[in-house]
Amino acid sequence: MRGMREAAIVLCGGFSRRMGRDKWSLPFGDETLLDRTIRIVKEVVGEIVVVAREGQEVTVKDGDVCWAHDSAEGLGPLAGLAAGLRVMQSDQAFLTGCDTPFLNAAHLRKLFDAAQKSIAVPRYGGYFMVTSAVYPRTALPEIEKMLAAGDRRPYHLLDRVPHTVVEDPDPGVFVNINTEQDYERALKDAGLYSSSP
Repeated sequence: MRGMREAAIVLCGGFSRRMGRDKWSLPFGDETLLDRTIRIVKEVVGEIVVVAREGQEVTVKDGDVCWAHDSAEGLGPLAGLAAGLRVMQSDQAFLTGCDTPFLNAAHLRKLFDAAQKSIAVPRYGGYFMVTSAVYPRTALPEIEKMLAAGDRRPYHLLDRVPHTVVEDPDPGVFVNINTEQDYERALKDAGLYSSSP
């Protein structure tokens, strides 16, 4: 474990409209997707912040997590990142959704090693993977300015805060679950599929 200077912010407050149910609670083996994500990031960081929407009922096995809530609904991952940065004690945090079942500790370590007090963002297929990146707590004022101006696009933060691009990441860590088909495919890839997941 790398200690309390590094955290993870796990987003689970989306409405999961395409899935039709909260993704955090989907079973993945003997744990939920959220519990799986917490278990993986805890291999690397000493602080975990789970960001939910107001009024959302979320349960986790691991009681050693902090909780934050989006200040307003529907503002997307940038607002969730801001909510997490506001409450965490660490210097920097890895941001992830709760629906990335093939996330691994090596991905976090590689990004933290590259960060050096800047954003460390993977680039895959020509795209910046801004919801699987490391952000310094010092980026919060710029995020607050963006949100106040109505700009909710996380990749615009890269124009405001120094960043390091991490090339050739493991593409498996970016697999996320948005639909029932995505869910079934991920279960199959993990060897966990049954006809009634």
